[in-house]
Amino acid sequence: MINKLDRLERNIGYSFKDPDLLILALSHRSLGGRNNERLEFLGDSILNFVAAEALFQRFPQAREGQLSRLRARLVKGVTLAELAKGFELGEYLRLGSGELKSGGFRRESILADATEAIIGAIYLESGLEVARERVLYWLREHIATLTLVDNNKDPKTRLQEYLQSRQCELPRYEVTESSGEAHCRTFRVECHVSPLSEPTFGVGNSRRLAEQVAAQKALIDLGVEKADE
Repeated sequence: MINKLDRLERNIGYSFKDPDLLILALSHRSLGGRNNERLEFLGDSILNFVAAEALFQRFPQAREGQLSRLRARLVKGVTLAELAKGFELGEYLRLGSGELKSGGFRRESILADATEAIIGAIYLESGLEVARERVLYWLREHIATLTLVDNNKDPKTRLQEYLQSRQCELPRYEVTESSGEAHCRTFRVECHVSPLSEPTFGVGNSRRLAEQVAAQKALIDLGVEKADE
């Protein structure tokens, strides 16, 4: 098991001095005995703090309610599960037989919990600064898509609604480049909108995220939203 973890450590960008700590972070309660629930509790607290701090700095004019809504989007299970899938975390989870048979290694809640547990494990081994650096790096592209403008809607939805309200053609997204190994792909996507003479582009570890970044840039270029608003 320990040798297999080398690739996971490369994917998350952190090498554990104590591999047993990572193994514990990957151990679901269905396995019985020691599991990752305590690490998950710790990692959840660190994640919320780091996200809150990042948003506080990025949006100096935001009200408490706006910051709370943005943080909820940033740390929600779907976001964490997306990170976990990029790490191929499901391949390394230690699950009980029932969870294995029911496909627990694909379940978003289990993937999200394990991601939080890894954050907790990194904190225990290397402290807050290292844990903060990893969390911010993992979430950098998600943070880049956030805005105070109607923050219940993602950039692609906001761009589409803006163009529809002006009877413009809908945006067209095109993958222009993809690179990296299968477990750690990077996508470059162009967003073509008729009011702009040049397409905008976004880069992300999934096509969907790259499209969101490109859409956010299009909204800025159209003058609909401001950078770092």
